[in-house]
Amino acid sequence: MAKLRDLAALIDARIVGDPETEIQRMATIDQAQPGDITFLANPKYLPLLAATQASAVIIGTEVEAPAGLTLLQCANPYLAFAKVLTFLHVQRPEPQGISPLATIDASAEIAVGTTVHPGCVVGARVKIGKGTILYPHVVLYDDVSVGADCTIHAGVVIREGCRIGQRVIIQPSAVVGSDGFGFAPDGEGYYKIPQIGIVIVEDDVEIGSGCCIDRAALGVTRLGQGVKLDNMVQIAHNVTIGAHSVLAAQVGVAGSTKIGRHCTFGGQASAAGHLTTGDNLTVGGRGALAGNTAGNQIVSGVPAIPHHDWLKASMVFARLPSMRKDIARMEKEIDRLKNIIDKGE
Repeated sequence: MAKLRDLAALIDARIVGDPETEIQRMATIDQAQPGDITFLANPKYLPLLAATQASAVIIGTEVEAPAGLTLLQCANPYLAFAKVLTFLHVQRPEPQGISPLATIDASAEIAVGTTVHPGCVVGARVKIGKGTILYPHVVLYDDVSVGADCTIHAGVVIREGCRIGQRVIIQPSAVVGSDGFGFAPDGEGYYKIPQIGIVIVEDDVEIGSGCCIDRAALGVTRLGQGVKLDNMVQIAHNVTIGAHSVLAAQVGVAGSTKIGRHCTFGGQASAAGHLTTGDNLTVGGRGALAGNTAGNQIVSGVPAIPHHDWLKASMVFARLPSMRKDIARMEKEIDRLKNIIDKGE
């Protein structure tokens, strides 16, 4: 529970109404009851405000709300919603120490205030920072380091030598540091290339369920500060993802590619290997980068082209079969007319 004035201070908002209003939880506009707070970030939900029973509404400074509502007016309602939701509903568990059902190498260094649940395996010379939580059946290979206040969910595997920063969240069943896909042709077969590099995950990264981040063949695969990966994202060996980039579900990035800062990849988008992108690039869903791509633009399609051009091209795709017939008919007509002209000469 919180007073409205406390929430206003949290999100730097102006209060319209009673600052002593008590708020118990966050709820949607249409389901909110007295004691709830809701938010409006999308204008299409504005008509629902007239009937909401919420005790308070987080709203933009430029939005005109119906009279009589208690409001928190702020510059970024969606960000404010996230902060209030965290404040009201997310409580970090108290440290529980190391379970006797975990397997911990004697050389591991585990800070006070860490939680290690049953079934975890912590290898030799591993270092784990204060406040980090390892949920059941997390496996940390030898020489892994994990910073403070990380949350490593059930079934995560972090392989040898990889380094995890602070406040990192790794969702269930992700794998950090699996072997990169490297094989040298050997006649009809292939000879496996040892992958002796590591993965570095910088501070404040979140890695979704089922993601695979391959270790470098030599050197480092790197996820920059604040990178967010949705579920089932594949990052190949020696890739660098720039700070604060966001990759949606099923994105694949091939080996040795360098993605710039603050880039956004839509679902199932991809990048070929050994290419570089600029900063602030957005790749539409299922878009495929085939070569170096400048930043500060939106691209879509296969291969990806500027989004505006792709929209125009996509309007033509369905007409291509009939256009092909029309072109064939016109070619025949042109040949017929040429024959007439030639005979006339």
